[in-house]
Amino acid sequence: MLTVRLKYLLMREGTRRRSALVLLVVVCSVVVARPSLCAQGTKASEWPAYGNDLGGMRYSPLAQINRKNVAKLKVAWIFHTGDISEGQNGRKRSGFEATPILVDGTLYLTTPFNRVIALDPETGKQRWAYDPKIDLDGDYGDGLVNRGVATWLDLTRGKGQSCRRRIFESTQDARLVAIDAMTGAPCVDFGQAGQVSLRDVKQYDPGWYHITSPPVIMDDLVIVGSAIDDNHRVDMARGVVRAYDTRTGALRWSWDPLPPNPATALAQGKSAGWRSGAGNAWSIMAVDVQRDLLFVPTGSASPDYYGGLRPGDDKWANSIVALRGKTGEFVWGFQLVHHDLWDFDSAAPPLLATLHFAGKEIPVVIQGNKSGMLYVLNRDTGEPVWPVEERAMPRSDVPGESSSTTQPIPTKPPPMARQTMSAADAWGPTSDDREACRNLIKQLRNEGIFTPPSLQGTLMVPGNLGGMTWSGYAFDPQRKLLVTNTNNLVAQAKIIPRAKYEAPGSHSADGDYGDQTGTPYGLYRRFLQSPSDLPCAPPPWGTLTAVDMTEGVIRWQVPLGSMQNFGGPHPQQIPPGSISLGGPIITAGGVVFIAGTTDSSIRGFDVDTGKELWQAPLPASGNATPMTYLVEQNGKQYLVIAAGGHPKITEESLGDTLVAFTLQD
Repeated sequence: MLTVRLKYLLMREGTRRRSALVLLVVVCSVVVARPSLCAQGTKASEWPAYGNDLGGMRYSPLAQINRKNVAKLKVAWIFHTGDISEGQNGRKRSGFEATPILVDGTLYLTTPFNRVIALDPETGKQRWAYDPKIDLDGDYGDGLVNRGVATWLDLTRGKGQSCRRRIFESTQDARLVAIDAMTGAPCVDFGQAGQVSLRDVKQYDPGWYHITSPPVIMDDLVIVGSAIDDNHRVDMARGVVRAYDTRTGALRWSWDPLPPNPATALAQGKSAGWRSGAGNAWSIMAVDVQRDLLFVPTGSASPDYYGGLRPGDDKWANSIVALRGKTGEFVWGFQLVHHDLWDFDSAAPPLLATLHFAGKEIPVVIQGNKSGMLYVLNRDTGEPVWPVEERAMPRSDVPGESSSTTQPIPTKPPPMARQTMSAADAWGPTSDDREACRNLIKQLRNEGIFTPPSLQGTLMVPGNLGGMTWSGYAFDPQRKLLVTNTNNLVAQAKIIPRAKYEAPGSHSADGDYGDQTGTPYGLYRRFLQSPSDLPCAPPPWGTLTAVDMTEGVIRWQVPLGSMQNFGGPHPQQIPPGSISLGGPIITAGGVVFIAGTTDSSIRGFDVDTGKELWQAPLPASGNATPMTYLVEQNGKQYLVIAAGGHPKITEESLGDTLVAFTLQD
């Protein structure tokens, strides 16, 4: 689960249409995860799923906006949702993190309040809105956020029939709703009057169990994961993945990543004391319809930073898992982190692609996580394409804890983020800042990545903001380039004995505290910042990286954004590179588009070189992934981004703005 506290972390019509048809043929033959979309007549001009194709490439075949003309992009229209919460009177702050989809000539998006809105893609004018009326005062760990919807076309219904196309949303208060795409009215034949309750899981807690990511569609199934708050207690809700019938809402199957008393605990004779929860899939899942495979990225088991009551590897938390789509049957799993003690979720969505190795075309699933490492696995077997080595790691010195002796380290590609840091590396805009950071680091246990949390406090490199988080990555199927944004921050994690943790005045230091109820310890953590409020880690604190996925090497890496005015203007010149939350897309025009930085901008980069080609200001930080589409009526390509700030970055202003760009006439 993402936890950030940044205050403490701180051509003309005919030609264009013919081109789109040619590109559609190319995409349907190249993008192996897209067959179901192509079969339903998806156009290359659309963006029908969160990652465009169901395999999550975030690649568009549109090329009207390209490297030569991208600098001429201007605002075409702006839409205000009206849904903002500043976090007053106990209500959580909001964040506008949605990536809209475009199908059948309509743009669909969600707001932080879980309202679903349909817009005219050419003008931004609202066509309808649906309000599920969630409890806005719930204790939602990530704040009031939602990242989008999914859609399904019922080919058994004729054109004009209600709910022929359905829009699905999973809500913060744990409901799955189905809406008629034409009218915004509930599909009354789905569940109870258009909705299904997702609250029937063991250890369900209102607010602590919620959903922020869109569901995925696989044939006639709508599949959902869950977001579960970190560090409250040992026995949090079960992180069950569930599939429902798209027509009726009937439960078809479910899969639990952490079955009670797993075999590892039984083998160690500790089953009676084995307690945990979560291991949930809170990010986006990927689908391969041809193989009938669903790819599920899972997060950490509860609680994050103490695992004494969940001995063993905790499979299948912190993993990428392949399930049989029709039945939910486990096919294979690959664990990226054994016995996680660092909140190193598989937060980035899996990405499906085809790569050329040893004279063969190999279908792969690419999965990164907060550690900054990228794993490339055979899609059919789960076997690594490049060797993954189990390397010895530092052991925990916390009584009752038994950390994993090894962790799986890929030999290729190299890490996308810093994984070691010494006191000598400490950075600050002034000598006093640097000295303060050095003193902080010297006090901490520090043996590189996977140094376990400790009673004295441990330096986490990277911190729990990544590396790669839910922002994910994009893939160019022609160049075989993967582009990802990563964060380079360090944090500390300290385990506090229960009596000391619960003593009066024990929570006086700036940072985050986690009760971890049911364990002998509480938790304290924070990102390391100097008195200037800027990170102690050396810049850049955020980068954009292109990886050659055939060779497994980095082709280019550039700083992304700026923190010059973070927390207020700084008199010194601050090096480039901002933390970012919100991922990239790539277009056939050779441009990578990304927002997400704290300087409230959206940018376009040359996919071959990493050169910044275009930048435009946003009314608030665009902590979302953009999308692009072509309006056939006017022949124009549009680029759209949600700009609303982040609920946990209190230095940033919030917003409710969806901004669309297009080329000047």
